[in-house]
Amino acid sequence: MAHKAIWLPQRKTVLISDLHFGKINHFRKSGIPVPQKANEKNTEGLIDILNLYKPEKTIFLGDLFHSHYNDEWEVTGQVIRHFSSCQFELVRGNHDIMSQRQYERHKIIVHELSLSIGNILLTHEPMEEIPTGTYNLAGHLHPGIRLVGKARQSITLPCFYFGQQQGILPAFGSFTGLARIHPKKEDRIFVIVENKVQQL
Repeated sequence: MAHKAIWLPQRKTVLISDLHFGKINHFRKSGIPVPQKANEKNTEGLIDILNLYKPEKTIFLGDLFHSHYNDEWEVTGQVIRHFSSCQFELVRGNHDIMSQRQYERHKIIVHELSLSIGNILLTHEPMEEIPTGTYNLAGHLHPGIRLVGKARQSITLPCFYFGQQQGILPAFGSFTGLARIHPKKEDRIFVIVENKVQQL
C-alpha cells in the first residue's frame, strides 16, 4: 500500500513496520523542538488503513513505540480500542521496551522474536539465515531508494524491497529517516511517491 504497509487479503491481515509512535514526544521531552504535527500524521495514517481495509488482524513488525512511556502511548491505545474487531499483534523490535503490562492494557499480543504466517516468517530485524522454504518479511532498516534525474538531480524515497528470500518493509513513521539500499539486479523495488506505489 502507499500507506507503507502490506495487505494480505486472503488472511484479512495488515503488516506494518517501524511506526515509532511517541518518538516526537520523546524528542520534545529532551528539549528538541520537533513539530507535534508528525504525531497526528502517524496516527491518522494508521486510522486510514484500519478504516479502508477493515482487517481482522494487524501485525506490527517491531518498533511500534519509540521508547519509554509517554502520553502518545494512550493515543495509540485509544485507536486500538476503537477498532475492537481487529486483533493487534507485535513482533518485538529493539525500541519496544515497554513493560508487558502496558501491552496487555491495550490487548496487544507480543511475540518476542518472530511470527509465522504460513511460509512467511515475520521478524523485526532481517534474518541472516533464513530457513529453506520460508520467506522473511522484516523492517528495522527503513529502506529508501535514490532516484537520479537526467539533469543529475536526485531524491531518496521510501520503498518496499523484495529479494529472493527476504523482503523489507518501509518505515511507517513519518519521523524515522531513510537508509539507502543497493539492490541486486534480480531484486524487486516498489517505491512510494505521491501517495502511489510504483515498481522500478
